[in-house]
Amino acid sequence: MSIQSDLTIDASRFRPDNVSETTKQVNNFVRNITTKGPRWHEVGAATYREMHLQGKLALPAPTFLPGATDATLPSRDSSRLIPIRIYKPDNGQPSEGVFLHAHGGGWVLGDEKISDKVLQRYANGCQLTAISVGYRHAPENPYPAAVDDCIDAAQYLIDHPEKYGPVRFMGGESAGAYLVVLTTFHLLASRPSHAIEGLALQYGVYDPTLGLPSLTTITQPVMIDRAAMERFRGAFLPGKTPEQCRDPSISPIYADLAGLAAKSPTGLPPALFVVGTDDPLVDDTILMGSKWSIAGAESIVKIYPGATHGFTAVPGFPVAEEANAVSVQFVKDRVTGSK
Repeated sequence: MSIQSDLTIDASRFRPDNVSETTKQVNNFVRNITTKGPRWHEVGAATYREMHLQGKLALPAPTFLPGATDATLPSRDSSRLIPIRIYKPDNGQPSEGVFLHAHGGGWVLGDEKISDKVLQRYANGCQLTAISVGYRHAPENPYPAAVDDCIDAAQYLIDHPEKYGPVRFMGGESAGAYLVVLTTFHLLASRPSHAIEGLALQYGVYDPTLGLPSLTTITQPVMIDRAAMERFRGAFLPGKTPEQCRDPSISPIYADLAGLAAKSPTGLPPALFVVGTDDPLVDDTILMGSKWSIAGAESIVKIYPGATHGFTAVPGFPVAEEANAVSVQFVKDRVTGSK
């Protein structure tokens, strides 16, 4: 009898000959547009954000859907409100709960209004109210401001289900996935009786120490590289040493997941982890997805050959469409399965 591994992975997903020509073309396109124009650290983060919203960058401006609405939630600071953006199902039927979202952007860029099409897709496909959190940006407001805002938003919505319905799912991309994971860890202790039914996480950064190999071994990165991640980390965690960044309240990869799961009767929620093989943060996803499973929770890791960081945001890219459809299906299956 042959010896079977207790940990398996589909190595074919990492083979260069499994990268489609379309993926290569998209990567070249993204590489070209992301190397043109000013950088946020050159013009200032606030100026860069405004330039993006106004379509003054090589990156396409976000699409704003007329059906999305803006509102605010209270924060732990009585004088400050947290902006949110709300997406309801288009079919006019009652929502079955909330999908809470945190946007990407390296903790520095983006806002709650940049993901209208994606979040409307969750709302329509899952019959949920999608809510995106406008958390505070670095460098103006470094750690823990963004984490605090996401926690405050989640706790308020959980405590006031009469507003939009029960918070059932959460999701995010890149820095947003990081914020969702840390928010989940906090909720296991602060709201242990409230079960989050699933997390949809795309190419998250789970190790802000930036110590995992893929940040160095991927030699032709697109969208981000080690230098870019070091700038984002410097804005979000100014003055923090790598040793300080290993604090589990900063780097979720260092958290005791089994211990956190034990704080709630329902444990860690099921999680979908999506990443591309050419993403410098691919090791973050592989390690976090494995740790999630080791802690006894459902962990689904979907790996896309040749895809880069941020690939699901590329309009018309078949691999992006597939990955986004998988993310919506992951949530939808759990909505329908709970009936």
